[in-house]
Amino acid sequence: MSALVVVFLFVLVGIAFGVGALVAAWLLRPSLPYERKLSTYECGITPVGTPEVKLNIRFYVFALLFVIFDVEILYVYPWAVTARQIGPAALAEMAIFLAILFLGLLYAWRKGALVWE
Repeated sequence: MSALVVVFLFVLVGIAFGVGALVAAWLLRPSLPYERKLSTYECGITPVGTPEVKLNIRFYVFALLFVIFDVEILYVYPWAVTARQIGPAALAEMAIFLAILFLGLLYAWRKGALVWE
């Protein structure tokens, strides 16, 4: 058997297992919907107003900045492991990459995206 056939079968078994578990749960669960059960639960208090909560955009910007600089580590770590094998070109490429990220950090800092009030 080819290695690709084994991987394909593995994927099929994984999908079948996931779909089978969902179908079994759907068939075996009790379904007794009524108005109180379908209402929004807020710690035992009757819900007031709309369920939509408006958050400040700074929370999203802060989260995106975290993700950007967290993903940076995914590129820096493998580079650090293989930097000697690649040579001076790798050092120059990483310096450019880190400089671009540093400029982005400076821009976010000047715009006040890192200020938490």
